[in-house]
Amino acid sequence: MPADMMSPARLRPRDVLSVGASGLRTRPLRAFLSALGVAIGIAAMIAVVGISSSSRAELDRTLDALGTNLLTVSPGDTVFGEDATLPREAVEMISRIGPVKQVAATGKVADTRVYRNDRIPEAQSGGISVQAAHLDLPRTVGAAIAHGTWLNAATARYPAVVLGATAARRLGVGDAGEHVQVLLGGRWFTVVGILAPVPLAAELDSAALIGWPAAASYLGFDERPTTVYTRSADAAVEAVRAVLAATANPPAPNEVKVSRPSDALAARQATDRAFTGLLLGLGGVALLVGGVGVANTMVISVLERRAEIGLRRSLGATRGQIRLQFLTESLVLSALGGLAGVLAGAAVTAVYATSQTWPAVVPVWTMAGGVAATVLVGAIAGLYPAIRAARLAPTEALAAA
Repeated sequence: MPADMMSPARLRPRDVLSVGASGLRTRPLRAFLSALGVAIGIAAMIAVVGISSSSRAELDRTLDALGTNLLTVSPGDTVFGEDATLPREAVEMISRIGPVKQVAATGKVADTRVYRNDRIPEAQSGGISVQAAHLDLPRTVGAAIAHGTWLNAATARYPAVVLGATAARRLGVGDAGEHVQVLLGGRWFTVVGILAPVPLAAELDSAALIGWPAAASYLGFDERPTTVYTRSADAAVEAVRAVLAATANPPAPNEVKVSRPSDALAARQATDRAFTGLLLGLGGVALLVGGVGVANTMVISVLERRAEIGLRRSLGATRGQIRLQFLTESLVLSALGGLAGVLAGAAVTAVYATSQTWPAVVPVWTMAGGVAATVLVGAIAGLYPAIRAARLAPTEALAAA
């Protein structure tokens, strides 16, 4: 017989895929359960990364809207450990810094509490501070009015107040108007507005804000700023930051604190990344468990199909072809689970992001990595069963069957 007639037939890629998938079609429930383990691991990993990425995208969108060029100046401590103060001229001096575009300040009115009415016990002030405020404060810090209006040149001189979002909730004030009043330092003030939450100046949420002149006239305010908010040109933020302390209080710059509120949000983002790493580890464990399930399925498949292996070997199939068949079966099983996991993870991300009004973001590298991970898991899980199947001699396999 010619040598070329004795050589084994070559399997085309389509034939390899068909033969590899045949074992899955004959045992659909077992294949489904094995693929489900892989799908759960991949879905967990995709969802964790997707939700985390969506959260960061929302944070970035917020920062883009509010700006990262906001710097705050506040008094620190003296060399003797006492509370320092800012000069009355601090705001004017800071406004002279070239790259500074906007400046506004608030000043705490000492020993002044806020009550909904005069029947509230004195101790139940709700932790609301009274702050004198410059008129351009909302524009500088990016604050929005939820109800009513902000102070103007007229109302800033009279007993009118704008409540922060938290302060309004604690006082039980849901709207603003001439008939809505609160008690500040023993005097009635009309609530003319309520602020929406201020992400970059959260201290304003629990404050009652009144005009600078009114604070001095009615409540004995000393007119010293306690927090100065500045907006600078984006390219000059760090340069401005370096000179703010010396400009705000030239005799004692060491008694001045300068901060960047967006740094706190960036720190929160870093914390989210650490938490994401932990959840990814858990997803990896789930994927490992799914891989063990695939390996178990393939080992059992080899034991159950020894007759098929022996018959194929006796008909001329080589060890390599048998090995390729079972390895392909493992890869197909894992790939199906991986694709299902990617789709499920993306769906979970989209649903959760939509419920939070976030942009839904699933990085492409995550989906590609999920598929690649399943292929790797399938290759590792199917390697031993494939080698074991290839080592079965035709007579041994047929006899065992």
